Amino acid sequence: MLTLDAPNARNLKEGINFTKSPDGQCFIIYKHQDTIKACRNQCKHQGGCFIKDIEDMDGRTVRCTKHYWKLNVATMQYVNPPDSFLQDELEVVQSVDGGLKLLELDPPDPWDTDPRPAQELQPGEITLTYITHACMELKAGGKSMMFDPWLTGPAFARGWWLLHEPPIGAVEQLCQADLIYISHMHSDHLSFPTLQLLSEKRPDIPIYVGDTSRPVFWYLNRSGVNLTNINVVPFGVWQNVDEHLRFMILMDKVHPEMDTCLIVEYKGHMILNTVDCTRPNNGRLPRNVDVMMSDFAGGASGFPMTFQKGKYTESWKADYIKAERKKLLNYKAQLVDSLQPKVYCPFAGYFIEAHPADRDAITEPPSGTQVFKDSWDFDVYVDKLNAAISSEIFEHKSWIQFYYHWAGFQDYNLVIRMIETDDDFQPLDGGYDYLVDFLDLSFPSTRPQRDHAYLEIQNRVGVIRHVVLYGLLWDDLYIGFNNRISRDPDIYHHRFWKHFQSELPLSAPDWDSFLRNFSTPRSTNTHFIHSDSNSVTFYFWLKFYSLLQRVFHYFW
Repeated sequence: MLTLDAPNARNLKEGINFTKSPDGQCFIIYKHQDTIKACRNQCKHQGGCFIKDIEDMDGRTVRCTKHYWKLNVATMQYVNPPDSFLQDELEVVQSVDGGLKLLELDPPDPWDTDPRPAQELQPGEITLTYITHACMELKAGGKSMMFDPWLTGPAFARGWWLLHEPPIGAVEQLCQADLIYISHMHSDHLSFPTLQLLSEKRPDIPIYVGDTSRPVFWYLNRSGVNLTNINVVPFGVWQNVDEHLRFMILMDKVHPEMDTCLIVEYKGHMILNTVDCTRPNNGRLPRNVDVMMSDFAGGASGFPMTFQKGKYTESWKADYIKAERKKLLNYKAQLVDSLQPKVYCPFAGYFIEAHPADRDAITEPPSGTQVFKDSWDFDVYVDKLNAAISSEIFEHKSWIQFYYHWAGFQDYNLVIRMIETDDDFQPLDGGYDYLVDFLDLSFPSTRPQRDHAYLEIQNRVGVIRHVVLYGLLWDDLYIGFNNRISRDPDIYHHRFWKHFQSELPLSAPDWDSFLRNFSTPRSTNTHFIHSDSNSVTFYFWLKFYSLLQRVFHYFW
């Protein structure tokens, strides 16, 4: 990766050294007496560059320019956020004359297994058609392959909606495909409303997913969707469709628990689809492919738009997003320059926060941009979420302890305050407002006296109760912009968020056993907010408020 001759190696200073190879690759070399450590100058979170950390007094820490993550290069451990990643080290080989080499030890590239020469193609023999968001149709020879179909309904509870109207007949097109690839479990790629339509017409269609640590279809048995031909395949192994067409699924290095990418080869011609991967296949990808596709939305996250208080003013968020867009464009340009595909196709960023309650979050598109989709079936999906408000479990305050013991996160010095709100994030009269101390998994009435990290999370009541009731991941809250967050101190708690976004139990909470602890039968099916006299009033007020929003949106 990098070679330093003896004079340059001797000129390395004690502590942190930033250096660059002749081909532009950036590295960090840490020297302490006779010990030398090295790594790429690339953050494992989302690929940002490190610079010197001005708060570091020991000369061991660097700070990412993207999200301000901090890395101790003496230990190669990320210190902010704590309990997160280890940086991948490079091998340092010192020569007899005092020079040194940085080596990256990688296994052989799996796509080079059983290589096939590129054959001449007839016009139209391969076509790649954009459908919506990350959904593309690949036709090669006589076969049709669909990627990540999201054709109807919202993603992340009620936060994301399709920007583009799917082509007429898109569902039939999906049902007639020979196979489907789904990259990961996020609901803008794994769309259960879409798969419900598919299952009603062709439940046995072959669907392929990677063997991620959290199964892509972990929620299938509870979803009501009947799909009978899901194939979980190992990473880095060719899957033959016919004599000319094959594909290979690869793992993301940063999020191996869920993210994958895809190589499709037809008659020796390659298409690379990196989808949402942060560091697909640890950064080793085939060069000079015929077509390369990747997302351009910069990662699914509620940061910084859902954050408030402290520095998170609207002007700070606007400046941050403007800078992030430039960094993302630069990163994608560098990636394309490195891999040299014949054609590059940015996709997987075509969504909109269309619900009337979220219209203020929308940034108007550039002049002349056509927003194709202008109507969504809000009621069908939002009413389904809000149905959880009336669940019997929320009549008993002890659901809180039951849920968080089921979640299984503790031994971490963090206290959260969870507040149920209306659509505008105003606290509800009669809604739940409680503390959870994850150090000992207790539920105090006030914050503890010891030093501790603190998160205050305001959640739309329909979404948080739906997530709790069905044991869903918190992506619906965080990525779906359905909460508002403040934190003290202002640091990211990787271990906490990773658990609630990807490591919750695969089975839902056993609410039947919970309710058996209460001998008094339910007296009415219209009791909504935990034994509060204003419960029914609140519920009907919520429905009336939702109706007003729809009327306002229709006329204005």
